[in-house]
Amino acid sequence: MSRAILLAAFVSIAAACSSPKIDRTADWPPERLYSEAKGEMDGGRWGEAVKLLEALESRYPFGRWAQQAQLDIAYAHYKDGDRAQALIAIDRFIRMHPTHERLDYAYYLKGLVNFNEQLGPFAAFGGQDPAERDPKALREAFDAFREVVSRFPDSRYASDAQARMRYLVNSMAASELHIARYYFSRGAYLAAANRAQGIVVDYQQTPAVEEALHIMIQSYDRLGLKDLSADAQRVLRLNFPNSDVAASGIRGNDRRWWHLWR
Repeated sequence: MSRAILLAAFVSIAAACSSPKIDRTADWPPERLYSEAKGEMDGGRWGEAVKLLEALESRYPFGRWAQQAQLDIAYAHYKDGDRAQALIAIDRFIRMHPTHERLDYAYYLKGLVNFNEQLGPFAAFGGQDPAERDPKALREAFDAFREVVSRFPDSRYASDAQARMRYLVNSMAASELHIARYYFSRGAYLAAANRAQGIVVDYQQTPAVEEALHIMIQSYDRLGLKDLSADAQRVLRLNFPNSDVAASGIRGNDRRWWHLWR
């Protein structure tokens, strides 16, 4: 008898476990789904917000609700620290809605996702210069902000995008300078000179140019290329008459100029 009771109890538990989970949102109209998702976002519960937004998009795949959900899904992933999913969502929106009225925001958000990849919390607490990291995200952020500025000059995001582009140009130049310093420290003087020359040519208005010229001078001198060294010296004196890099030498990699953005 006891075995029969235990078996019946087991069957009841198994049946309960296998029963489908009730979706409390099944009958919600789009307005409520979005309102609930917005509440989750306002509370910083990004994962829960994404679930509701994905339900909204799947149930109402056409029109403004789906489009708004796609943008907010990208933003929620971004705020949740999931850069890869945020970029996937943004690129999907751009591909699906190439003439959307909020396309400027989509590109701006794409820029922010990549921009903050370089200035994220681990980089900040670790004291890491973004110039010392993979420059791919820097370039992708720059390209996205450039889309905003060039295609949507009247956008509310254009001014901020322009400011971030200026920062990113300096950071990309600093990234190249970091590599040139490394080559120089390893005795790879030709590689150092070539990298530094690229900075002078491609990033003419950035602070990195002054030290790049000094690296060229020192590298050419060690290679025995006296004419090229003298040419670089003349360019340095012409453009930076009060330069102190000759006295201070090639700097180490402990500069914290990027903190000025904060």
